[in-house]
Amino acid sequence: MGLSHVDKSGNARMVDVSEKKLTEREAVASGKVFLKPETISLIADGKVPKGDVLSTARIAGIMAAKRTQELIPMCHNIPLDAVKLELEPDMDNKCIKIMATVKCNWKTGVEMEALTAVSVAALTVYDMCKAVDKDMVIGEIMLIKKTGGKSGDYNRT
Repeated sequence: MGLSHVDKSGNARMVDVSEKKLTEREAVASGKVFLKPETISLIADGKVPKGDVLSTARIAGIMAAKRTQELIPMCHNIPLDAVKLELEPDMDNKCIKIMATVKCNWKTGVEMEALTAVSVAALTVYDMCKAVDKDMVIGEIMLIKKTGGKSGDYNRT
């Protein structure tokens, strides 16, 4: 199977989806920001100097999903129907868990929008907490599942 974003000469290109039918699409992505336990406590208690970390990161992730085509060169401008961001402090694993669910009825999938939402939400957590924790690590950003489209469904095992 060839790469869909490369033409016969090897040049990058945007895939032509004009002939594709509209179908219901959904993608779920996740990621984590690993922090010191005391930083997680500050976040949970609403005591981070820059403000409400989880609400700000949630809004940033939603905004990012809606602007993915401006960040990823070959992404289509997709009319999103829903973007949901969940951020959860996890003291046992010393992290903030991030989950994004993106839905649309369109000609192409929303995996990049879900991954972008998680990435920007994680970067926002980092930005808001960098004054109190220089040891943060952003990681484990991945597609969990996707539904719809010609390639069918995908579920991470």
